[in-house]
Amino acid sequence: MNHIELFAGCGGLSLGLEQMGFQLVLANELSPMAAETFAYNFFGEDLEEKANQSELPKHVVWLNSRYETLKPRLRENPFEFPAYGADGFTDMSFKNWNDLDGKLVVGSITEFNKLLSESPALVKKLRSAFGRKGGLDLVSGGPPCQSFSMAGKREKDNNKNTLPWEFAKFVEHTQPKIALLENVTGILRPFKDSEGKQFHAWYEVAKVFATIGYVPLCLHINARQAGVPQNRPRFIMIAVRFNHIKSAIKKLDNQSKDLFIQPLDFYEKVQIKKADLEFGHLTVLDSNKSSGLSLFKSSFLAPLVSVKEEVSVKDAVDDLKFTIKQEPSEFILQLNAKFEILKDRRSIGTPDEYVNWPLNHDPRNNSPLVQRRFRLYQILQTVGQRGVTQAVFELLKGERAKLDPKVWALLKDFSYLHEDGQLLRFGTKDEFERYLLAHPTKKQTQKALSASEPAPAALSIPDDACHYDEHELRVLTVREMARIQSFPDNFVFRSKVTTGGQMRKFEVPQYTQVGNAVPPLLGIALAGVVSALLA
Repeated sequence: MNHIELFAGCGGLSLGLEQMGFQLVLANELSPMAAETFAYNFFGEDLEEKANQSELPKHVVWLNSRYETLKPRLRENPFEFPAYGADGFTDMSFKNWNDLDGKLVVGSITEFNKLLSESPALVKKLRSAFGRKGGLDLVSGGPPCQSFSMAGKREKDNNKNTLPWEFAKFVEHTQPKIALLENVTGILRPFKDSEGKQFHAWYEVAKVFATIGYVPLCLHINARQAGVPQNRPRFIMIAVRFNHIKSAIKKLDNQSKDLFIQPLDFYEKVQIKKADLEFGHLTVLDSNKSSGLSLFKSSFLAPLVSVKEEVSVKDAVDDLKFTIKQEPSEFILQLNAKFEILKDRRSIGTPDEYVNWPLNHDPRNNSPLVQRRFRLYQILQTVGQRGVTQAVFELLKGERAKLDPKVWALLKDFSYLHEDGQLLRFGTKDEFERYLLAHPTKKQTQKALSASEPAPAALSIPDDACHYDEHELRVLTVREMARIQSFPDNFVFRSKVTTGGQMRKFEVPQYTQVGNAVPPLLGIALAGVVSALLA
C-alpha cells in the first residue's frame, strides 16, 4: 500500500500509516519548521545541520522560496512564499519527475495544485505512484482547521476554509483509490452567512468529493477510543473512488457493506443535482453515541473504537516527573515498542544529546507567582465544580473581593503554595481572599490536568494547562504533550520550542507541531480501516 500525505505537519498521521505498511509516495507541508521535524524522523535528515554546512537536503524540496539557501528558508514566513513560477527559487526543476519520488515538498497546496494543472507528466507519475503496482492507493491529510474550530472565529468566508476544497482538487488530479480527510468536529457545526442561512461545511465538502467521483463515508470519532490519552473528537471522511467501490466492499461483511448504502445513494443524487443538492441526504456515523458505537464495533470501523480501557494522563506522563521518579506505565512501554519504523535517533545525534533522554523534555521557567497560581488550578480541578472555579476567577480578575462562605468551605482544607515555597492551608477566609487578589490574571482558559482521565484536546500554546502533581507546578514539556498525543519517545521534535507575538501567525514551533498533529495511534487505527478497503 502507498500514500501521499497532504498538510503533513510533523508527521503524526504518516507515522501511523507507515507503521501499518503504507509507503510514502510524496508529502506536502506549508511550514518549514514542521518540515524540519518530518525530515528528521522520516528521512534521517538534520536540516539545521545541513543549513550550517551550506548544503541542501536530499529528501526535502521547496516549491518556491524567496531564498536560494537553506538557512533562511527554515525561518521563512510561508505566507510570503512567492507564487510558483514567479520570482524566487524553486527546487522543482526536475529533468525527470521520478526524482520527486518519496520527497517532502515544502509549499502551498494551492500553488502545488497550480503546478499539477500545468504538468500532466507529473500528474501521470503521481497517479501511478511513480510506477508502483496498482497505482496510487491513498491521499490523506488534515487541512488546517482554525476557521472550523469552535475555538476559532467561525467565519464562513475565511480563506482557510478553502483548504478542504484544495485537498479535493489534488485528489481529482491524482485519482487515488481512497481519500482520507481529518478535521476538527467544528466542521460539523453549521455556519451562518451574511443572510442568516446555514452553511454545513462538512456536507459541502462531501458533495465536492462526490462531484469528482468519490463516495464519501463521514464519521465522528474520538481519539481516546483508539487508545490516545486525550479527549480529541475528530471528523473523518473516507472517500472511495466510485470505480473502486465494488471491489473495495466486496470482501467486507454485510454490516460493513450496509454502511455504504446511504453514501452510494448520496453519490447518485449528487450526480443529478450537483452543488444544488439540499442538505439532509447524508448523515455522519457517530462513535460517541451508543447506537453509532455498536455499528463501529461490528464493522470494518472497529479499529477506531478498539480500546478496552481509556488511557489517563497519569499513564502517559507520570514517569517524566522531575521530582518523584516513577516507572513507565504499561502504556508507555507498549507505545515505545510499537513504532518500529523509526530510525534509532541515537544514530543521528551526538552522544551528549542523550544524557537526559528522552529529548524535548526541558522544563520551561515559571515564576513563583505563576507556580502559586498553578497550585490553585490543581485544587480547582480536584474540586471539579464550575461554580467554584467561576467564583475564584472572578477574584483573580478583580471582579469581586469576597467569596461565598460555601465556596470557602469547599476550598479551606487544601494546601496552597505560599511565598516561602511551602504548601500550607489558610486559617481564615479573609487570608485566602487576600491571597487570591494578590495573584491576578485575565485568563480563564488555564487549568490543571486531571491525572485519572484522558487530557483535554491538546492546545498548541504551552501555558494553557499545567501539571496535575502538587510538586510539579509547571506547564507540560514538549515531550509530555507528545506523550499525550501518543508519539513515541524516539520521535524527535525540531526547530524552535515555542514562539509568541506576531510570529504566532506563521511560525510552527515544537509545541504547535504537537498540538496540530494527528495522534499516531489514531493514524494506526485509520490505517487499519483504509487497509480493509484496499484488500
